[in-house]
Amino acid sequence: MAKNNTAGLLLYRRRGELEVFLVHPGGPFWSKKDAGAWSVPKGEINEGEDPFEAAKREFTEETGFPIDGEFRPLDPVKQSGGKVVQAWAIEADCDPAQVRSNLFSLEWPPKSGKTQQFPEVDRAGWFDIPDARMRIVPAQIGFIEQLISVLGNVKEPKRSSP
Repeated sequence: MAKNNTAGLLLYRRRGELEVFLVHPGGPFWSKKDAGAWSVPKGEINEGEDPFEAAKREFTEETGFPIDGEFRPLDPVKQSGGKVVQAWAIEADCDPAQVRSNLFSLEWPPKSGKTQQFPEVDRAGWFDIPDARMRIVPAQIGFIEQLISVLGNVKEPKRSSP
């Protein structure tokens, strides 16, 4: 599988209104970014790995939660950097405060010769649809729209104008 192919899971729950679970990437580059920075939990598909199995593995690595249930395939999306993301939706619940992500190493500060470890995911949360659309990486909005289409009859909260 090419390095630019990733797989992930879009968790959703219904608490009066539809909410989706998104994660915020860890590390110094993303620390001050919010709008347009969040993502479905996802990661690279290993050589010879089934994309669906990669999505479940990556979810567990990035959140610390095993996941099982009825998965709905979503159409892949292509991000601005060229990565193709395959995803599956699943109705499930988890506590964002309990997320425990794996770590990655990075030379930081740049050209310092010092390597530091950072969590792949530094935050996670449940967001209603309008908030999720604002926070998610723009290319992944397609996953939210597909979920709404698949579920049908989704009521979105009313937002007052600023």
